[in-house]
Amino acid sequence: MENYVRPYSLFTEQDIYLFKEGSHFKLYDLLGAHKVNYEDKDGVYFAVWAPNAKHVSVIGDFNYWDKYSHKLYPRGDGSGIWEGFIPFLQQGDIYKYFIISNFNDEQLEKADPFAFHCETPQKTGSKVWDISYTWNDKKWMETRYKKNSMKSPMSIYEIHLGSWRRKPEENHRMLSYREIAPLLRDYCLEMNFTHVELLPVMEHPFYASWGYQTTGYFAPTSRYGTPQDLMYMIDVLHQAEIGVILDWVPPHFPTDKHGLARFDGTCLYEHSDRRQGYHPDWKSAIFNYGRNEVKDFLTSSALFWLDKYHVDGIRVDAVASMLYLDYSRKDGEWVANKYGGKENIEAIEFLKRLNHVVYENHNDVQMIAEESTAWPMVSKPTYLGGLGFGFKWNMGWMNDTLRYFKTDPIFRKYRHTNLTFSLLYAFSEQFILPFSHDEVTQGKGSLIGKMPGDEWQQFANLRLLIGYMYGHPGKKLLFMGSEFGQKREWSHDLSLEWHVLQFWQHSGMQKWVKDVNAVYKEELALFEDDNSWNGFEWIDCNDADNTVLSFMRKSPTTGEIIVCVYNFNPVPKYNYKVGVPKSGYWKEILNSDSQVYFGSNIGNFGGVNSYDYSTHTRPYTIEISLPPLAAVFFKYQG
Repeated sequence: MENYVRPYSLFTEQDIYLFKEGSHFKLYDLLGAHKVNYEDKDGVYFAVWAPNAKHVSVIGDFNYWDKYSHKLYPRGDGSGIWEGFIPFLQQGDIYKYFIISNFNDEQLEKADPFAFHCETPQKTGSKVWDISYTWNDKKWMETRYKKNSMKSPMSIYEIHLGSWRRKPEENHRMLSYREIAPLLRDYCLEMNFTHVELLPVMEHPFYASWGYQTTGYFAPTSRYGTPQDLMYMIDVLHQAEIGVILDWVPPHFPTDKHGLARFDGTCLYEHSDRRQGYHPDWKSAIFNYGRNEVKDFLTSSALFWLDKYHVDGIRVDAVASMLYLDYSRKDGEWVANKYGGKENIEAIEFLKRLNHVVYENHNDVQMIAEESTAWPMVSKPTYLGGLGFGFKWNMGWMNDTLRYFKTDPIFRKYRHTNLTFSLLYAFSEQFILPFSHDEVTQGKGSLIGKMPGDEWQQFANLRLLIGYMYGHPGKKLLFMGSEFGQKREWSHDLSLEWHVLQFWQHSGMQKWVKDVNAVYKEELALFEDDNSWNGFEWIDCNDADNTVLSFMRKSPTTGEIIVCVYNFNPVPKYNYKVGVPKSGYWKEILNSDSQVYFGSNIGNFGGVNSYDYSTHTRPYTIEISLPPLAAVFFKYQG
C-alpha cells in the first residue's frame, strides 16, 4: 500500500456552487467513496464534508488504522470538503474518517455519511462498495405510473424484514434479502397486495429501533446482505408487478459516536441549541433544516433510493415532529420562529423543496407523509401552498376507528360518530388508511387483541374492521400478521406466528383479506375516486340504534355502484332495508360472515332483487340479511 493520498477531485466549480447554495441533490455521486482509475491506477476517491476540521484522514484495515498516513486535502474554496485519491483499495475494504477538530483539538473516528455499504452492527465501519446492478424490471418502471396513481388501487403490506419470517430450524436466524425475495413475492401475489412497505432498511446500529434510528442514509442494513441483494429483492417484486415503498427518517438521527452527531467536533448536521437540536421523545439529534448542506444531504438521500434502488415511494416518518418547534416540549423548552410562532419554517420549506425535487425527477412515484395533526394541505401541491406530498396517513381515522372497535357492541351506539366523523374531512387530503406497526407493539397488543368479545366475536370484529377499511375512501395499509389475526403482540426479535394458520379462525381471516384485496383491485368503484364525493355517497349514517352503517362507492368512469353495509352488533338483522338508486339485481360480492372465513354463514344466497318502493330517500329498496359483526358488499348487476 502506497503511504500517501493523491490530490484528485470529482467536483466541478458548478458542483461546489450548488452544494453551498443548497441545490445539489445528487451528492451521492461525489461525496463518499467512489472507485475510480487515476493515473492508470485503480483506487478510491474519498470526499467528506467537515468544514470545522483541521485534519481529516482515511483509516482502515488497508493502513492498519494509522491515523496520519492517508490525509485528505481540504479544497480551499470554502466548501469544507476534504478529498483525495488512494490507489489500490478494493471492493469491501473497511474504512472510517479520522478527524481532528478545530474545536479543542477533539479527535473523532467517523463512519462515512455517504457510505453505500457498512459493516454489520455492532461493528461500525464503512465499506468501499460499487453499487452497480443489472436491473430486469424495465416493464415495471415504464408502466408503474399506472400502479402508483391516485386513481389506482393501493393495498400496502407493511413489513419488518427481520421478523416477517425466520428460519426456526437454524436457531431462528433472520432471512437475507435474497431469501426473502421469492417468499415475499409469492405471498403478496397470493394475498393480492399491490405494494409492500418496508420499515427502514437504512443502516441502524440499534436493531430494536426497527431502523428508525438511522445512521446510514445511503446504505441498506447489512444484516440481510449487500446493496445488490436488496436491489435483487426489489427487482423480483417489480417483475411480479408489486411496488416497493421505503420508510425514511429525516426528522432525527441517533447520537452514536461513529455517526453524524458532532461530526467534525461541532454541531454540523444538527442544531447546536438543544432546544432545537435534541428530540426528547427519541433522545436523538434533530437535523438543522436551515443549513444548505444539510438540505442537500437529506434530499440526496431521498433521491438516492429512487434513483439507485428503483423504489416506488418514500414514506416520511414523523412529519409532525418536523413541523412544530414545540413538538413534545414544555413551555421554555423550545424556541419560537422569527414571527413568534411554533411552526418550524425551515423544516416546512425543506419539505416543500424535497417533494418538489422528488416529483420533478420522478413523476411516477409517491411521497407519503406520516403526519398526525390537522396541519392543512399536507398532500396538496406546493404551488397551491401545500407541503407537496402525494399522500398522507389518516391517523385521525385510524384512532377513531380503533376507539370504536374497542368498545363493547352494547355501547357502540353511543360512539357512532367515531365512524362518521372521518367523512367530514375525508377529501381534504389524499389519504392512506393505516393499521400500521405502531398499533401492535410497545404494550398496545395485537390488532385482534383490541377486539372485544369471545374468540369468535374477536375474529368477526377484525374481519369487519378490514371490511370497513376497504369500503372507506382512501388507500389501504396493513401491518404484517394482522392479515391472519396474529394474537401475540409484534416483536422484532421473533418471526410472525405462521403456525397458527393451521387453525380455521386464522386461515379464515387470511382468506378474507385475500378475497377483499382481490375485489378491491378489480372494482373501480372502490378505488377510482377516493378524493371527492363523486366516489362516495352515504345511504344511512344515522342508524346508531342498530349500530349499522351503509354507503355507496361509485365509479365516475363506468357508473358502477357498490353498496357497503356494516353491522357492528353481534345480533343479526333480517329483512334490513337499504335504499338503492337503481332497480334490478344486486349481487353479494363480499360477506365477511361466510363460513369459509370462520363466520356464521348468514348471507343473501348470492344477491337480492330490489323492490319498487323508497327507502333512505332513494327510489328502490333491497331487503337483506345482515349478519352479526359483518361487512357485506353488493354490486349492481342490472
